Amino acid sequence: MPEIEKNKLCFSKNPISLCFRKSVFAGIFISIGGSVYLSVGGIAGAVLFAFGLLGVIHYQLPLYTGKAGFIKTKEDAKMLPFILLGNIVGAFFFALMMKCAKPDLIQVANELVIKRVSLDIFQMLLLPVGCGIIMTTIVKFARQKMFIPLLFGIPVFILCGFIHSIADAFYYSMASFDVFANNALSIIIAYICAVIGNFIGCILPNEFLFGFFLDADKS
Repeated sequence: MPEIEKNKLCFSKNPISLCFRKSVFAGIFISIGGSVYLSVGGIAGAVLFAFGLLGVIHYQLPLYTGKAGFIKTKEDAKMLPFILLGNIVGAFFFALMMKCAKPDLIQVANELVIKRVSLDIFQMLLLPVGCGIIMTTIVKFARQKMFIPLLFGIPVFILCGFIHSIADAFYYSMASFDVFANNALSIIIAYICAVIGNFIGCILPNEFLFGFFLDADKS
């Protein structure tokens, strides 16, 4: 069995503690992508962001937006919050490191956060759906060892303005204390919407095409 298939889900094969640690590192990889996006911006930053997802896939790390579309059992569903929490923790600590290493990125993050909280509630909820659809599609291709769609999919969701909840955990953590404190309630609402919207988007392809809680890889 190919290695990527043997460990493609941490849900039932690994203890919660191991799954959580892997989830933390998945958050770090996404934060690396977020760091280069804040540093470069534009099309180049969107393309280079893909390295974060390539790292997640290569090390077979559990990422919230990579697992949400492939829930098959109640045990899988119970593990998803631990994955999300681990991803957020990894993003938070990497942001602390980057604040010290590259403080010039704080202002860039501030501007991005202000744009996020200026969205209305429907935008906050709907934009993450597009990202979720793309993420599930990317994972399906990656499980068949086809990675070109990843190199297109990541820039597509970034340039479309779609929202990735783990990347946003990094961006919010990178913002200055004043910006975060002054917009705390809006940030919390926006983030909850991002998590919900990502989940809806992630399950849509398999729900409509194959049926939820079924093995979508047997299509």
